[in-house]
Amino acid sequence: YIQQAAGERGGHCHQNTQQAVICMVGSCVITVKNGLKSDDYLLDSPEKCLLLEPEDWHSIDNFSPNAILLVLASTVYDPLDYITVPYESATVPYESLKLVNEPFEDDYRQQFEKVLARGWYISGERLKQFENDFAAYHQASHFIGVGSGLDALVLSLRALKLEEKSEVIVPSNTYIATILSIIHAGLTPVLVEPDINTYTIDPQKIKEKITSRTRAVFVVHLYGKCCDMDNIRSICDEHGLFLLEDCAQSHGAKYKGKLCGTFGALGGFSFYPTKNLGGLGDGGGVLTNSDEHAEYIRLLRNYGTPYRNDHQIIGYNTRLDELQAAFLGVKLKGLDAITAHKKKLASIYLKDLREDFIKPVVNDDYDDVYHLFTIRHARRDELRDYLKSKGVGTEIHYPVPPHKQKALLHLFRDKSFPVAEEIHRTTLSLPCSTAHTEQDIHRVINIMNAF
Repeated sequence: YIQQAAGERGGHCHQNTQQAVICMVGSCVITVKNGLKSDDYLLDSPEKCLLLEPEDWHSIDNFSPNAILLVLASTVYDPLDYITVPYESATVPYESLKLVNEPFEDDYRQQFEKVLARGWYISGERLKQFENDFAAYHQASHFIGVGSGLDALVLSLRALKLEEKSEVIVPSNTYIATILSIIHAGLTPVLVEPDINTYTIDPQKIKEKITSRTRAVFVVHLYGKCCDMDNIRSICDEHGLFLLEDCAQSHGAKYKGKLCGTFGALGGFSFYPTKNLGGLGDGGGVLTNSDEHAEYIRLLRNYGTPYRNDHQIIGYNTRLDELQAAFLGVKLKGLDAITAHKKKLASIYLKDLREDFIKPVVNDDYDDVYHLFTIRHARRDELRDYLKSKGVGTEIHYPVPPHKQKALLHLFRDKSFPVAEEIHRTTLSLPCSTAHTEQDIHRVINIMNAF
């Protein structure tokens, strides 16, 4: 559009729109802030053109009396595309699930109407479709939806039919659910320290904990990074151990081009709302190529019965319902885009954060999905308070390691896991979601680099 300008204009940026600005007559000055710096541009000739990228905060003033400004926009006018909170005043919350799910809302509503109209809410066509789609995404034979990520882990262990009190090796640096699943399955968790650089289980330390009672290794692909699967799988093969994977935080993560959840006998997933592939409630599932394991888990999740009133084993009631399956089916189609956005935000952190913030390691063998972007710092608590004072939300994953939790003290009271304790003492998760923009990340970086 062409408009004769007067006074100060602009005072906003856009989420998606790119603009080209030309002063056709007269002159003006455009101030542009992009999160890293602020620059003034004089437009005083129609031969000059200033390109404004999305998230470039701009204000226009110092118009000459006869100034006429031409603005070419890449998209049609959309008031929802405008960001009008000044960059300096903006706050960056750690997470907004409402914003994360906004792009899917129309499709969610359509799926809700379809489920409601059909009147079938448990173990129906939506579940079958999502299970097939999720299995196909991983090029696996079976995926069995269950009620939560914890249930997925418990049922994975139960499917192995191990003798009671068998030992299962598990990382000392994990969310407590992994260890709880071993206990719920009647087995004995044996904790192994992580690699201080990757935060995932150290393969060399696995060997030290193998005994005559060891039956399985339960790895955790933590924060969106796969474990060192070549070495771990080699150890399991050498000692005849089952390999299981906790993939709750790593949907779509790869090791040497292979998706997590496809290395071992079974892979457990969580669809808790904050996950990269998160639902609108609880949910989980188990991935496997074993027909036998798949059949057994389907029995376990539904009272031990393949048909109504035919109970063949002692089972549970843990089923992924039709609504959650429908919602997850919608989001699965956008998982690669979700991953790409989080990788882009992570790349900005990795490039521009000061080096005294210990950042995630990057290696060509690992394709990380950054469910969490986690740094470490010796003054973690002070840093978190500082960021909070500047309007930046953070989280700690996790403040207390599992072996120090009250529920597990009876098992690990005399045990020491200094590497896990150091990670839990110093780790801090920064904003990194599909609700965040590149401008948000630049703002966080500017604040952190001034700490």
